Amino acid sequence: MLNGIPMSQQELNAGLMQYLQASPTPYHAVANLITRLDAAGFTALEEGGQWQLERNRGYYVTRAGSSLVAFRTGNDDLATSGFHIVGAHTDSPCLKVKPQPEIVRQQYIQLGVEVYGGVLLNPWFDRDLSIAGRVDYRGRDGKLAWCLIDLQKAVAVIPSLAIHLDREANEHRSINAQTYLPVILSQMNDDGKFVFKEFLQQHLESNIGLAVDKVLSFDLRLYDVQPPALVGLHGEFITSARLDNLLSCYVGMRSLLESSGHHASLLVCSDHEEVGSVSAAGAKGPFLEAVLDRIAEGFAQGGSESKRRMLDRSTFYSVDNAHGIHPNFPDKHDDKHGPLLNQGPVIKINGNQRYATTSETSAGFRQLCEEQDVPVQAFVVRNDMSCGSTIGPIVAGELGIKSLDIGVPTFAMHSIRETAGSRDTGWLAKALTAFFNR
Repeated sequence: MLNGIPMSQQELNAGLMQYLQASPTPYHAVANLITRLDAAGFTALEEGGQWQLERNRGYYVTRAGSSLVAFRTGNDDLATSGFHIVGAHTDSPCLKVKPQPEIVRQQYIQLGVEVYGGVLLNPWFDRDLSIAGRVDYRGRDGKLAWCLIDLQKAVAVIPSLAIHLDREANEHRSINAQTYLPVILSQMNDDGKFVFKEFLQQHLESNIGLAVDKVLSFDLRLYDVQPPALVGLHGEFITSARLDNLLSCYVGMRSLLESSGHHASLLVCSDHEEVGSVSAAGAKGPFLEAVLDRIAEGFAQGGSESKRRMLDRSTFYSVDNAHGIHPNFPDKHDDKHGPLLNQGPVIKINGNQRYATTSETSAGFRQLCEEQDVPVQAFVVRNDMSCGSTIGPIVAGELGIKSLDIGVPTFAMHSIRETAGSRDTGWLAKALTAFFNR
């Protein structure tokens, strides 16, 4: 024991923080999940290849490099037992580098950025920023290829305007995302020339050792290089970027690996949730259903009827962070539904179907948590405030699977640095492992 946290939970949090630090983009998040799945003996599948699935085996398949489905086939007849499915998302609100980003003003080299998702913008100022993501290029052999990059070191900053030049900044400051957010990358050299794609090509050749003829495109994001940390007098909190929702991806993966494997279980980590999930790799795309179709073809003999029976007996947990009640802003929560950090996972409920929770699925989760001695909380948004959403209603609506929305409570959701409870990760892992084992 250390500071009241069991060693297994210390290991879980240490692994989570390593994963967060190594996963600045959805592409890295998926690549790091694959590393762990490979080490656990899971077999990689190709969407364009033939699948020869076997009982009691683990498999995974990816789409676009940013979404992943991992599953265990188990022992049971899928038409009568169904799948236990956990879903999360790999993307987080951020600033993305524009396709033609070069800006030169006052002899400073800047990059134009695009706001991705519902970013809390103020915390991005005065941070040590790096760049990571995917680069697509043509090799010297004439073939198209792509690779991941992570500059890791701080290469950019968005400086705030000094208080002396904006005396009302603390009272009335609003952010113009077009004009205030271009990042400062460097100062202009004597030659007066900077081409971002040429910089990327030099990086690919010098730092990765690739033979590059031309960089053609990229999907790059800025991120804060400050590493995750345990915070609080007793290490009660985890602070990091991308807790929403890489915390759920990592805990879901660990729970899948630590489950018995006797029952059919599946983890889906989808991209583009923060912008509506409407993409080939998003939850509203066909990825999850396509995987379930192919599993049903292999094991649930009997065509579409067996598939429908399988889905009817399946349960889906959408695991996405919840809003913890902020001690400085308690009036932002309903009096009876203010989740506390380190008091267990939160059932998220919304009568207007912004969350997929039903009375039936809520009861099932509460019973599971009672059996595992896991505390449970509930969140309902105030009637005079709007509510966010998750992939839960999308999957429930597309596939007709009984669904539930849960997540660990957090502060500062969609900030460049969020805060979660260091004990809640263990509660969530215990509940998800038990769900996979049921």
